[in-house]
Amino acid sequence: MTTAVVTGLGVVAPNGLGIEEFWKSTLDGRSGIAAITRFDASEYGAELAGQVTDFEAAWPTPAKLLPQTDVSTRFALAAAEWALSDAAVDPSALVDYDMGVVTANAFGGFEFTHRELSKLWSKGGQHVSVYESFAWFYAVNTGQISIRHGLRGPSKALVAEQAGGLDAIGHARRTLRDGTGLVVTGGVDSALDPWGWASQLSGGRVSPTAYRPFDVHANGYLPGEGGAILVVEDVDAARRRGVGRIYGEIAGYATTFDPAPGSPRPPGLRRAVELALADAGLAPGDVDVVFADAAGVPELDRQEAEAIAGVFGPSGVPVTAPKTLTGRLYSGGGPLDVVAALLSVRDGVIPATAGVVDLPDDHPIDLVRGEPRYRTVSNALVLARGKWGFNAAIVVRAHNG
Repeated sequence: MTTAVVTGLGVVAPNGLGIEEFWKSTLDGRSGIAAITRFDASEYGAELAGQVTDFEAAWPTPAKLLPQTDVSTRFALAAAEWALSDAAVDPSALVDYDMGVVTANAFGGFEFTHRELSKLWSKGGQHVSVYESFAWFYAVNTGQISIRHGLRGPSKALVAEQAGGLDAIGHARRTLRDGTGLVVTGGVDSALDPWGWASQLSGGRVSPTAYRPFDVHANGYLPGEGGAILVVEDVDAARRRGVGRIYGEIAGYATTFDPAPGSPRPPGLRRAVELALADAGLAPGDVDVVFADAAGVPELDRQEAEAIAGVFGPSGVPVTAPKTLTGRLYSGGGPLDVVAALLSVRDGVIPATAGVVDLPDDHPIDLVRGEPRYRTVSNALVLARGKWGFNAAIVVRAHNG
């Protein structure tokens, strides 16, 4: 069976551009959360978010792309370019139909389309950009990455929320197993314009004060923007091109759905964990760390803690949620956690969960807080849950081949 290995990583995150800046910030506990600066959010009831700053200095958008791309697509293009460079992939030296793209997106080109709609309403249709025909579309990140790098193989675009990014990576692994040699995959999101912000607040889960999952004072999450793109390859194909470094394997993957509200059946997260471990051929005792979804909503936090404790035993495995430093990035959140998990494997360290102070007395998980925990990490589990009950779980494993 095909072994899917990760050979390149690209990160655009509120607390760092590029994998090393992001990782240093994560281990140092440096937050990218701040008051929104792109518009006056003081009257919205919440104004804290994870914003990506200094992006143009790190990746100047080519002039021809500026009028046709939303900020989220620019993030995706930058992360893809960095990931391909990190993997030392020259697409022109490989077969174009043997390279695909699978990305996830929750918002589409929110800021772009709202700007164009404002022109439509205030000035008339003749003032609307012709690029509105695709810049808003959920598939545009997959398309733009494919066009820019000549990746003409099997490709997909998934429309999903927080769990969508993990689902994209799972689909990428399936694409490798179907015979494609290399897939660029992950997720990126951004919706920090006024309308995008209003849409996020309308869900009722955004905190007006802080993001502190599993804390007794948890009252919601803080949104963010950005995400991560990965290069995943069939290990044999990677070796044929002389790959110099492998971060790890995508060893297990599973998704489940929660039952309908009012159902006597339990939430589906625990089942997703069990299926992902079975897919990876691992027992619970083989897992060294869990990167939690960490919703920041008390009921959802309790459900996740119970699912983790149910599989691994009370405080049976270290649990962390570095996303408290970036906010929840929707389809970008899961891939960014996968990057953190792979770097944990590489460096033998589990990052701490920032901002969580008071845990319930009956808290059933070993949440890493305060300082990073240094230990060997061979297998890591990454969890994500989307609104309306979509659960995803991925196991990453150290590659010893």
